[in-house]
Amino acid sequence: MNIRLYNARILTMEDDVSLSADNVVFPGEIWVKDDRIASVIRGEDSGKSPPVWDMEIDCEDNLLMPGFKDAHTHSAMTFLRSYADDVPLQQWLEDKIFPMEKKISGEDIYHFTKLAILEYLTSGITSIFEMYLTPDHIARACVDMGMRCVLTSGLNNFTSSVERQEDEYIRLNHYDPLISYQLGFHSEYTCSEDLLHQMSQLVHKYQAPVYTHFAETAKEVRACKARYGRPLALTLYDMGLFDYGGGGYHCVHMSEGDLEIFRGCRLYAITNPSSNLKLASGIAPIAEFERRGIPVAIGTDGAASNNCLDMFREMFLVSGLSKIRECNAASLDAVRVLRMATTEGAHAMRLKDADMLAEGKLADIIMIDLHQPNMQPIHNIPKNIVYSGSKSNVRMTMIHGRILYQKGEFLLKETAEDIYAECNKIIRRIFNT
Repeated sequence: MNIRLYNARILTMEDDVSLSADNVVFPGEIWVKDDRIASVIRGEDSGKSPPVWDMEIDCEDNLLMPGFKDAHTHSAMTFLRSYADDVPLQQWLEDKIFPMEKKISGEDIYHFTKLAILEYLTSGITSIFEMYLTPDHIARACVDMGMRCVLTSGLNNFTSSVERQEDEYIRLNHYDPLISYQLGFHSEYTCSEDLLHQMSQLVHKYQAPVYTHFAETAKEVRACKARYGRPLALTLYDMGLFDYGGGGYHCVHMSEGDLEIFRGCRLYAITNPSSNLKLASGIAPIAEFERRGIPVAIGTDGAASNNCLDMFREMFLVSGLSKIRECNAASLDAVRVLRMATTEGAHAMRLKDADMLAEGKLADIIMIDLHQPNMQPIHNIPKNIVYSGSKSNVRMTMIHGRILYQKGEFLLKETAEDIYAECNKIIRRIFNT
């Protein structure tokens, strides 16, 4: 389909320069052909002959920008939203989460993933980095809903196996253009030493990056030191798990050695501030990551621990919490945070064609409504998005050249109400058994 988005302001995120510059947001239009961006045009004259349009959308002087990349998700945990609240992490896991997860099927996960996708679309999220049970059901849900998804394994002593992960890695990387798969394991503390060595062999076989929960709590870090006599990052590094890069989710309690290994291996620190606050896990050292050149991406985590899948809230917290942690209001600029939520997130997920708005890139585009009070007056649009933006400003979400959400309405194969009804039906079954 040929789509023309005209009369727009455009923020491409293309140049790694200060987004405070006057010419970074410019008037223009974007042409989309099928799943790709055909042209990004400054002003009115493209110098190209326009194609025949299937659709033309007047953006009414609103902002077009790359969609947000939610770099850590457990989508189907929507089934536990507001159920497992206000308890410490270990009690949350052992008394609330694990017992209920034993009751859900792959088909249940399919439906609750679709519920999460509805929320992602309203938040301008166009890609998710998903770690949860039954990845085949998650892949099917994402394709059915039009969501771009990078899957990774939650391999641990109780779930999945290295052999199964290898099968998923081969199959799901060829499943659909919307789906890709990266190697992963749940965490050091849920994997035996033998399992971690098997995981390292898989990493080396495919020369692939690997992703895992990392240094989420102080208890996790202490327990690793007690088991192996070494800090967490060094333990995994010595096993060869980071030889081809990858990243860690949370990265709250980082030692000096952890920081140096992340820097040297170019590992991504994927921060999840809402979840870490709600579970009292701590505040990640984002400004220190920045000082050391450690790349940072942002994720919402799952709805059982957040509970809101909202990248606007995450961006504000990343910046605000850094200022508190550093006792310095200038410790982390909002412009950098916006890049973490878009370009850096795409790079962390290995989505090299979804990191910016440019000719030939994937047409994963959102429109931000600037004609709302929280976006006025217009002094600095990028900073407005981080400090005062909200889901209410998402006017359109396009993924792979398809408009899936526009002006408060979902443009999907099934209605949101049908998805809600199915999820509530499953909830009644699960919680009554």
